[in-house]
Amino acid sequence: MSKYGLHGKLKSVAGNSGKLERILLEASKQVSTAKGCHLYLISRDKTDNDSVWVTEVWDTKEDHDDSLKAENIKALISQAIPLIDGAPEKGLELEVLGGKGIDY
Repeated sequence: MSKYGLHGKLKSVAGNSGKLERILLEASKQVSTAKGCHLYLISRDKTDNDSVWVTEVWDTKEDHDDSLKAENIKALISQAIPLIDGAPEKGLELEVLGGKGIDY
């Protein structure tokens, strides 16, 4: 049985990547106990100081979508939106087959 994965880049307004990173790291703490969440990884792009990558693994897309409805997550999203340069790019949706750290 595969899992739902999402991998996407958020480009911050110039000079705001640190703030965006802190919000996303807080989001990772908040979703760590969410139903179906296996991984919520925040990474800094070494070639673009204004870009942050988010990699997620969930049991299902529905679990991911449900996590976005939580009030604490909606509050973090509202803090992050003004820091993002333009509309967020749609992330790559992945079918996660397995690997180290992913239990089946």
